[in-house]
Amino acid sequence: MPKAYELIADDLRRAIRAGELAPGDKLPAETELAARYRRSVPTVQNALRVLTEEGLIDRRHGRGTFVRRPRTPAVRANSRHQWEKDRARRPLTERVGTGATERDTGLDVSDLVFHAEYQDIPAPTDLARVFGVAEGTVLLRRTYRTRHASETAPFNLVTSYLVRDLVAGDPDLLDASREPWPGGTQSQLHTVGIEVDRVEERVTARPPTPEEAAELELPPGTSVILLRKTSYDVRGRAVDVSDITLPGDRTELLFVTQLERW
Repeated sequence: MPKAYELIADDLRRAIRAGELAPGDKLPAETELAARYRRSVPTVQNALRVLTEEGLIDRRHGRGTFVRRPRTPAVRANSRHQWEKDRARRPLTERVGTGATERDTGLDVSDLVFHAEYQDIPAPTDLARVFGVAEGTVLLRRTYRTRHASETAPFNLVTSYLVRDLVAGDPDLLDASREPWPGGTQSQLHTVGIEVDRVEERVTARPPTPEEAAELELPPGTSVILLRKTSYDVRGRAVDVSDITLPGDRTELLFVTQLERW
């Protein structure tokens, strides 16, 4: 037999899914819910905990409990890399129209808010090894955040690394104010004569850090997907390393592999 808090959670869940409680609506106070369901406040709190863990409601300290607004989903397919390469050398007017985020989400560029920060850092041991450079070599660390204009959480957390000397031939590549760059990183690398030959992606998952959970506004219990993307040029050199943290509640990874005919 279901417990009392489960019955309350069931009723509130039904109301949310039926649209009787719409995204952004504020739920009655816990004392009001306790009176409505003729149960104790701790029982109501247990029901709200269940719905919070399911990502249906947000409990905001000092403000109350609200029906969670659904986040914009993103489908990240491995076909994006060839799509980006095909666009890298095309005219600016064609590249400026849409980017990878728009492709992943189906949104228009006017729907997005973009932020980028650049910083020179000494290469730590692991990145020096990947790039094949000496530890301490100057890397350009680029941090990106892109979100829907109507939302407060970004689609993902992106940190990209380039060997500074490798791209310094084009001063625009060292200037964060030039972002978002039409055509993305492959187009940027093209300006200094670098052609990407292959992209390697390694995917893992884990619980988020408190900082990641806060920035991505993750419901309790939601994991993050970690993707390390390493791009190699036609000479076999690693030319870009990107660490991407994806929210597990609104990201789909799609891998399509074309097989040769017998």
